[in-house]
Amino acid sequence: MIPAERQKKLLKLISRQEIISINELVKLLDVSHMTIRRDIQKLEQEGVVVSVSGGVKLLEHLFTEPTHNDKSLLSTLQKENIGRRAAELIPTNTTVYLDAGTTTLEIAHHIVQREDLLVITNDFVIANFLMTNGQCELIHTGGSINKSNFSSVGELATQLLKQLSIDLAFISTSSWNLRGLTTPDERKLPVKKAILQSSHNKILVSDSSKYGKTATFSICELGVFNRIICDKNLLPNVQESIREMEIELILV
Repeated sequence: MIPAERQKKLLKLISRQEIISINELVKLLDVSHMTIRRDIQKLEQEGVVVSVSGGVKLLEHLFTEPTHNDKSLLSTLQKENIGRRAAELIPTNTTVYLDAGTTTLEIAHHIVQREDLLVITNDFVIANFLMTNGQCELIHTGGSINKSNFSSVGELATQLLKQLSIDLAFISTSSWNLRGLTTPDERKLPVKKAILQSSHNKILVSDSSKYGKTATFSICELGVFNRIICDKNLLPNVQESIREMEIELILV
């Protein structure tokens, strides 16, 4: 059986159940573990499946963006560790963008005493925290308000970001895979794209629970990032694929 035919059959088998193990695929397709892993890697790079521990499943589609309050209850330890490590990477006298999100809020918590930074954000929670407690200079993008995520979106925020030159941007997401970042919220799209265009260095900050998800609107390919900071639960084969893309991967 040629690889394309085998991968097509593999997809049919995966679609019949939520998760299928690698051992089961080896038996059903009568091939080696190495062959199955290569097939899975190819399909994962194409953005149709995602690896899980010991097996594989179809990529999960995200139809709505979780609210800020919902996200604040999830993966709290991982986010704190990511935020701490991200803050350590910020050089002195830097213009930093903190994308809207609860992971980037953790970065704000760890730069609160820094007086040498100019922080730009579209997140009202981050802005309020730094305005009340921080020592840095602060710019909020303004723009239309996304009430559920306490952030600014839309054209006004986009136009401001296009006028800036930012040293380092920390980008958050609720859905990513080896192909890149997506969002179910069309209003976020121009803001994300503008900050990526305006930033010299781009770092994705996301815990592993958001990996293997996709949504309707494509933000960017994964290769635009200089670094990714994630937790150690990211599967080894995914780690390997990211490093093969020559992206620095930092696990906390």
